[in-house]
Amino acid sequence: MSSGAQLTVTDKRRAARHPVDYNVTAEHRALGELPLHIVNISAQGFMSQGELVIERGERLVMRLPVIGRIEAHLIWSHEGRSGFQFERIIRIDDFLKLVHTIQPNPRLRPRR
Repeated sequence: MSSGAQLTVTDKRRAARHPVDYNVTAEHRALGELPLHIVNISAQGFMSQGELVIERGERLVMRLPVIGRIEAHLIWSHEGRSGFQFERIIRIDDFLKLVHTIQPNPRLRPRR
């Protein structure tokens, strides 16, 4: 028998992240609308920049182009940056369309 933590979630730190510069308004159940500045995104989640007043594990709901309404929860927060995990993994074809839509620099967009 092995010892140590048995993680049910695969390591997402190796996921391909795409740099973006995208502002979105998220909704929090108690605080209402919160502005978010997304600086990178993957099919599993995103990183935002700017101080947040929520705690780890709390959930936000937002509306993204192509994807529509999606829920994300705060995984980590440190020195004005925060990492969020989506409630579900975004399908690759939808994810590529999303990045194409929100990435203003064509050289930083993923190849189709």
